[in-house]
Amino acid sequence: MVPWGIERRTGHAPSALRAVCYKSAMRRWLAFGPYLVLACGVVIVSAASILIRIAQGEGMPSLPIAALRLALAALVLTPLAWLRASAEMLHIGRRELRLSLLSGVLLAVHFWSWIASLAYTSVASSTALVTTNPLWVGLASVLILGERLAKGIAAGMVMTLAGSAMIFASDRAWPTAAVHTDPTLGNLLALVGAVAASGYLLVGRALRGRVSLLAYIWFAYTSAAMLLLMAAAASRQAVMGYSSVAYVAVLALALGPQLLGHTAFNWALRHLSATFVAVSILGEPVGSALLALFLFGERFAPLQLAGFALLLGGIFLAARAEQRAPANAVRER
Repeated sequence: MVPWGIERRTGHAPSALRAVCYKSAMRRWLAFGPYLVLACGVVIVSAASILIRIAQGEGMPSLPIAALRLALAALVLTPLAWLRASAEMLHIGRRELRLSLLSGVLLAVHFWSWIASLAYTSVASSTALVTTNPLWVGLASVLILGERLAKGIAAGMVMTLAGSAMIFASDRAWPTAAVHTDPTLGNLLALVGAVAASGYLLVGRALRGRVSLLAYIWFAYTSAAMLLLMAAAASRQAVMGYSSVAYVAVLALALGPQLLGHTAFNWALRHLSATFVAVSILGEPVGSALLALFLFGERFAPLQLAGFALLLGGIFLAARAEQRAPANAVRER
């Protein structure tokens, strides 16, 4: 109950005053909330490589980590997907189903190769290289979809390649590279993960407007999880029998970076520009590298830092150019 004096001074009835306060709070939330959600998403996703390293340190191989991460995410999504999109999923067209399953294959390759890279190279190098997917999406849009090569994508390509080369050279020469078993192999696996993620995004772009996001990611997550579980069984890499610490890390990986982190990015895209969100996501390798510095003592070489700067700058240019390009900018053949 609002005191009589307050009602008299404000000139509002108690219910009207509550409405004014609610509207004021909503305006403040809409002004700052999306930035807060986006920042939380970046922090959560930045922890992915750390959680993977913890699971690997407990003796869990990369393939079971990838399989369990996606299997748990698909399991959590299943009730929601069938509650909201069951009719769509039961009547999906054959072409859409094939493309959705193809995206699952690409997603499986992405997670396996990137998670495996963390067993061979530094967190900083792995996360920086795997975030180069805007470059590969832009390149594939030119070579496969016939779109024009924007100047920003060309400039970003040059910068990204130069930065990647510097990271490769640094990991081979820097003394702490001895800590990692094979930095070159790890960096190559991270790049494979980036290319596979680009294919996943391109398939999603092809299905945009024909399949809902919820149905698409459920098909992709489920098929990727099944493929990875079969690969683990075929290679006799057990998914059971590890420590509770390893399973807690994988569960946190599925619930945090896989679901909460990317959901935060998708929600932020409704309120902020795509360019701003894309630039903010570049904070992931920076956050991962800082966490690895504090938790694992992984220091940076000067050449490595310069490579990070060039690579992230190239990603930014490519992402901005790709987002600004008109959707119908396709060459006539």
